[in-house]
Amino acid sequence: MEKGFAVGIAPFEHYAVQYDDWFVRHKSIYEAELEAIRQLLPLSGNGIEIGVGSGRFAAPLDIGIGVEPSINMGKVARGRGIEVVQGVAEALPFRDCMFDCALLVTTICFVDDIELSLKESYRILKSGAYIIIAFIDVTSPVGQLYDKHKQSSEFYRVAVFRSIPEVISALQGTGFGGMVFAQAIFHPSGGQDETAIVKRGYGEGSFVVVRATK
Repeated sequence: MEKGFAVGIAPFEHYAVQYDDWFVRHKSIYEAELEAIRQLLPLSGNGIEIGVGSGRFAAPLDIGIGVEPSINMGKVARGRGIEVVQGVAEALPFRDCMFDCALLVTTICFVDDIELSLKESYRILKSGAYIIIAFIDVTSPVGQLYDKHKQSSEFYRVAVFRSIPEVISALQGTGFGGMVFAQAIFHPSGGQDETAIVKRGYGEGSFVVVRATK
């Protein structure tokens, strides 16, 4: 499920509860996504989620602070114990070199400017810190399905889904390196139990996680 950001805030203001319910109705997929991220997440350090949404990822991953432009989504996240700061990825309201890890889960398809968003993430990270980006690969079966039908979706119609080479290029252009990948969601029909299926690398799963180092 994708998460609204700067240009696509309105649907998430109006349908925050419906958005959050997606994770209940698709528990197997959600848990597989969590596990793929968890495998690349540092075991300790001061982390932030950019585009924290309803806190469905930050809370179980023990990330205590998040940035979110949607007021109503932020309210749901606060109910899960997350400290939510209203803001956008292109202008993060934090000083330089504050964090050990920045997590963006299905957020980059909604930012107005991916390059500026990554530059801001780079700025607030300490030297040697990590950025972790989780996204639906537009060339994958799920990505193709989402992209084809996005005009009929309240949440996806303003999304710009990205390919793996696009994300790699944007990270490298910002100065990040040392990339490691994990992947999940191998059955686009949703009929299979995805919970325990996570692989390293990319090219098979529709949900891709990349960790890069500043």
